[in-house]
Amino acid sequence: MSRIHRLALAAVLLQSTSLIHAEEVDLPFPFLEWSVYVLLLFGLVVAIGIFIHRGKSDKAEPLSKLMEERSAAVHSVAPEISVTECVRQMNELKIGAMLVMVGEQLVGIFTERDAMTRVLGGGLDPTHTLVSEVMSSDPVCVTPSTTLEEARALVTTKRIRHLPVVDNGNVVGMVSSGDLTHWLVRDQSLQIGDL
Repeated sequence: MSRIHRLALAAVLLQSTSLIHAEEVDLPFPFLEWSVYVLLLFGLVVAIGIFIHRGKSDKAEPLSKLMEERSAAVHSVAPEISVTECVRQMNELKIGAMLVMVGEQLVGIFTERDAMTRVLGGGLDPTHTLVSEVMSSDPVCVTPSTTLEEARALVTTKRIRHLPVVDNGNVVGMVSSGDLTHWLVRDQSLQIGDL
C-alpha cells in the first residue's frame, strides 16, 4: 500500500475514533450533525475505493490488451532482402525493427541497432549485404498472455527494444520498449488522477 493510501486511511480512522471518544456537543442546527456523519461516510468510501483500486494496476494486464488498442499489422521481410531495402521499408513505415520471416515462420529480427553495429560498424556494404547475414537470430519472444510488467522486465534485463509476440507458433504482433513505457506512464497517470 502506498504512503498516500496509508495516510488517507489513517486520517479517516483517526477522525472516526476521535468522534467516538469526544464529548457530546449540542450543535445549533440539527443538519450539522448529519453533515458530520455524511462527511465521515464519504471519507470512508474514498479510503475503501483507494484500497481496492490500488490492486488494479495495468502492469498486470496481458499484452493482448495493449495489442487490441494498436495496429495489428505485422511487418516483415524475407531473409534474402538487402539491408538497404529493409532499412528503406523501416523508414517508410517509421518503425525501428523488422521481423525476418520465411513464410509464417519467424527466423530473426533486424533492428536499427543491427544496422549501426553490424553493417555500418562492420564496414559492410548495405546494398550487397543480406538481412539474414546481420539479423539477430532467434529473437526473444513473448506471448499475448505475458504481462506488461514481465515484458518490461525482459526488455530491461535483455537490453533489447523490440519483442515479437507469438501465439501458438504464429507471429501476432510486436511491442517496443516505447509501447511499454507509454502504457506504464498512462497507468501511473490514471492512478494519480484517481487520487
